[in-house]
Amino acid sequence: MLPDYVESGSTLVLSIWSHFLRKTGVHFSGKCFCGWRGATAGLCLLLSLLLSGAPASASPASALGPQLPIVEPRDGFVGALQVSPPNGPAGTTVTITADRLPPNEEFALAWRTVVGTWNVQEGEYHGREFTVVAYEIGKFKSNSAGLLTATFVAPEDFGFVHDIVLQQRDRLLTQAAFSLDMTVKISPESGPPGTPITVEVQGIGWRPLFNSWHLLYDNRFTGWISSVTTHGSAKFVIPATGNPGTHVLEILHGEFTFPYRNMQQNPEPDRPRWAIPFTVTDAPPILPTPAERQVQTRLKMQLSAGELAAQPAFAAVGGDVTVSTAAVAPNQRYELKWVTLTGNRVGGGGWEEAARAVASARSNGAGEVQFRFAVPDDLGGPHPLILSTGAGNKVGTLLVVPKALPLDVTRGPVGTTFTVHLKGVGWTETANIYHVVYDNGYIGYACGFNSQGDVEIFLKATGDPGWHFIDLYPGIYKGTERRPNNYAIPQLTYADDHPGEDLPAFHFAFEVLKQTGRMVTSP
Repeated sequence: MLPDYVESGSTLVLSIWSHFLRKTGVHFSGKCFCGWRGATAGLCLLLSLLLSGAPASASPASALGPQLPIVEPRDGFVGALQVSPPNGPAGTTVTITADRLPPNEEFALAWRTVVGTWNVQEGEYHGREFTVVAYEIGKFKSNSAGLLTATFVAPEDFGFVHDIVLQQRDRLLTQAAFSLDMTVKISPESGPPGTPITVEVQGIGWRPLFNSWHLLYDNRFTGWISSVTTHGSAKFVIPATGNPGTHVLEILHGEFTFPYRNMQQNPEPDRPRWAIPFTVTDAPPILPTPAERQVQTRLKMQLSAGELAAQPAFAAVGGDVTVSTAAVAPNQRYELKWVTLTGNRVGGGGWEEAARAVASARSNGAGEVQFRFAVPDDLGGPHPLILSTGAGNKVGTLLVVPKALPLDVTRGPVGTTFTVHLKGVGWTETANIYHVVYDNGYIGYACGFNSQGDVEIFLKATGDPGWHFIDLYPGIYKGTERRPNNYAIPQLTYADDHPGEDLPAFHFAFEVLKQTGRMVTSP
């Protein structure tokens, strides 16, 4: 039986977002691939708006100049273009020389690149998309002999081959290639256990065989590095782990889940590889922020309010929320309904929409009403709020963000069982799993859909006496994309480049104690 608020079908939630659609130009076909019933099409729309691949931010290459049209040659190429040097990292001074051009004419020199977006629709992941664009390096005039010389600084952008194009109005005259080199650096280069190591990568490619790079720490796979919406640049942080001494961070390419180890025998054997040392010092550890303080306070996505205004617009499970509206009948009691999903995507039974009362309140004499309640222990992501009135339904939304609980046990000998506990994990293909990394080694993932966002992970303490670090990263559960295959592995660049939701990572530390017989002592 359908919930009792479904009488107006998908228009329930659709109406609240109609003004948002007009502003953004987002088109919604009314089809919901998830197979939900009743008002769920409206929730699908809401998810399409919140979770779709947002337009990429301005490319650093755009600093070269205005965007130019993509033009093609007519009747063959005119002149010849040379680039010196033929490759280099961002910041390289590049010299362009051209000859055999029409004399004493002005030309535009363009840098061709792409703008990347994630294709996430209605909770499903469909891969990455790239659109070719060109930015003006400058306008230059040939001399009386048809010669032209220009210099520019290679921008921070997607790596590997770029076309440099000489064009005039709607015609491409000639072009040459410049290869933007990848670079990697870490900071700092030494520190005690738990030191935040910042890894910065520039020049990641966008084409197959160049667009998926992985980090290993001491020969253990840590996670993958993306740069779809950050134009080839990536920046992320991992903790220093291990005993005092030298540890090695490697960055390698890999298209199919894990790194490609014999890259020298690959169709692209010249791709770079890095092995960067980090020295763990014998000093007091730097421990993660307590779990209760690892709560999201900002979102990159824009949240649009409806007739039911939630304050705050997003919160974690257990957080206090106030939902208010006006223009209802005065001095009447109303119930606010909370919409969610129940079920899973792998058990065969599918999932369905459910609604229940989450709060009740009486309106005042002016027809205003406020509902105060704690965020239910439920799935993460946007939840529609429904208020039925005699004049129809008022609709709003509240976004539930995930949160972490403190470890139940924080120290003990090898073999001690301890629990990582999360609340508010989402249900979409880009939000329903978290990936567990122990001392920078990936050990598996946990799903929160079937358990309504509640995730308990039972771990065994291992390793030498001292502090060990557990990190939980977002990632992508599944999708239609096949190259690269970045499913069910930690996305280290979640903060700047995660498809769909704006999700946090969580960080914990466990102290392994020395054990002598039955006695346990601190190291």
